Parts: sequence; C-alpha cells; structure tokens
Amino acid sequence: MAEIIDGKALSASIREDLASEAKRYEEKYGRKAGLAVVKVGHDPASEVYVRNKIAACDRTGVRSFAYELPGDESEERLLTLIDKLNDDPEVDGILVQLPLPAHISEKKVLARIRPEKDADGFHVVNAGGIMLGLPCTKPCTPAGIIELIKSTGVSIAGKHAVVVGRSNIVGKPCAMLLLAENATVTVCHSRTLDLASYTRSADILVAAVGIGRFIKGDMIKPGAIVIDVGMNRDDGKLCGDVDFREAEKVAAYITPVPGGVGPMTVTMLLKNTIESAFRCRED
Repeated sequence: MAEIIDGKALSASIREDLASEAKRYEEKYGRKAGLAVVKVGHDPASEVYVRNKIAACDRTGVRSFAYELPGDESEERLLTLIDKLNDDPEVDGILVQLPLPAHISEKKVLARIRPEKDADGFHVVNAGGIMLGLPCTKPCTPAGIIELIKSTGVSIAGKHAVVVGRSNIVGKPCAMLLLAENATVTVCHSRTLDLASYTRSADILVAAVGIGRFIKGDMIKPGAIVIDVGMNRDDGKLCGDVDFREAEKVAAYITPVPGGVGPMTVTMLLKNTIESAFRCRED
C-alpha cells in the first residue's frame, strides 16, 4: 500500500517557518506583509477558496485585504482597482480569484498586475522566468507539487515525470519546474494517443485533467509517486483525478483528495507574498 503524502502536515510545518518570517518582516519594517484578494461574482467554490486564503493569512501573520465585487462589475472598474492595489505600499501581493465572469478578459486582468506583486505567479513575466530558469514568482500549485514530491525523500533528478494536463496554471509550469529539478518530463493531454503507455512509464505522475477518477490503478507504474491535483465532485463528495482506492495499491507514494495538493497551494501563496514583501524592500 502507498504511503500517504500528507499535504496538511507538510503545509503546517512550512507555515510555522512562514509565520516566523512574517513576524521578522513586521518587526523590521513596522507593518505586516499584505495580500489583496479580489473576487468577482458569487461562485460558491471561489468563495470557499477565498475564505480559506484569508484565514490562512490571519493565522500566519499576513494582513489580508478582501475585495468582493458584483458579478456584473465592469472590466474597466476591475482594472482600475488593480492599478490602485499596484500603487498601494501596504499591498505586497495581489490575487484575483479565477474564474472571472465571461465579460471580463482574464488575460487583461492578469497582465495588469505588476509582476513583483503577482502572488499567483501567473503574469507573463513570471511565466517567462520559469521557462528561462530566472528568479521569479512561481505559480502556487506547481510550486506546492514540487515540495510534496521532495517531502518523500525521493530525488527528482533523473526520474521520468509525466504530467497529465497542459493548463497554463498547473500543467505547463509544473513541467518546467520538474525540468528545473532535472527530471525527464513528458506532458500528456486530451489529444495524447495511448495515454496509459505514458503514465505506466512514469516514476512521478502528476494528474491535472479535471476529470474525477480518470487515472486508474492499471495506468500507474508500480512504486511511482502520484500527485493528484484534481478537485472534482461525485455524488456531493470530493474526489481527485486519480482513482485513489486502485492507485494506493500500486503507487509507493500518493496524495489524498482533499488534504494533499490543496493546502500546499495556499501555503505557497503565503510564501510568495512574504517573499515579495522582503524583495520590494531589499531590492
């Protein structure tokens, strides 16, 4: 049976260090590091995510600024708010909760956030930094995935890592971060032929397809590390992209859903904000 990679426990450990860093920042500069969270509309899942992020800020010693805008808010007014936050010296990180309403351009909004305040790591400058191996703000979920893999004690270098999913938020940046750790990386997607032939060869398998229990036990290499990014609902219950009951019989290590990648995503958001606060002062 696979060993569970406990994202909650790892997250709690990292947040202890982050709380110390947040306190050091406050003592040194006379204010808390600040994260602005902007939500447009009333998507239930987004509301839960935003509450969790604000609560995590409070527990870690990061000041949160919450902005809840109506679903019919204009794109122009949202961009004006981002400009204001960019210029606010109390705000070190800005997060605009996705998805946005259809009438607002996600690309325009993400591009409007200054790269140095891009707490999510989605700005094109930060995306380019990952591609080129330059210092930059890393996207929260991919950065958390790397920490989860490292927590097993298994070296990433030289391993074959297969990422199932090619989104700009998870799949692509995760592949780049795995390459930076010297893995040999294959990216699969909806057009991949004979997907199982790739996943069965993976020493490290990252599932980010958004389809509940899509990865079955017979698609996993015995002894693999399996990272399940999925957050799906089946009969009202959360489940991942991996069929956990089947996969845990084959894998050496596996993340649960919930309690795996999710807590680490929020933790990396806090890390990005605190690092941004120090960088702004020290550059």
